[in-house]
Amino acid sequence: MFHAVVHLDHHHAQVLHFDAHQVHAARIEPHNRRPHGHDERAEHALFEAVCQAVQDTPEVLVTGAHVVLGQLRHYIEEHRPQLAPRIADYRPAAPLSEGQLLALARQFFVSYDRMAGVPTPT
Repeated sequence: MFHAVVHLDHHHAQVLHFDAHQVHAARIEPHNRRPHGHDERAEHALFEAVCQAVQDTPEVLVTGAHVVLGQLRHYIEEHRPQLAPRIADYRPAAPLSEGQLLALARQFFVSYDRMAGVPTPT
């Protein structure tokens, strides 16, 4: 799959790998999450699982709440810098259905690829 989109909050991530004809969806949740309060270890485990899920994807769009996007970006820069060039953008977005998330990502990557000089598949 050439593209992926991730929707992230502090509790889980939705990851869609897709191309022009197919979509593979996954939901990632941290293990041993505390029921209340902030748990940095669980958050880092979630971020690492997201990184693992998209590590072989050439272009990734990350969406979610503004705060968690900043935290993931910092995590990637600190712990997974080889992944940073593959992140096409970090975009704040409210929770979306799988169909809405896929539509948002497809629209984003058509524009992104055009700007990079990549022809749009037909």
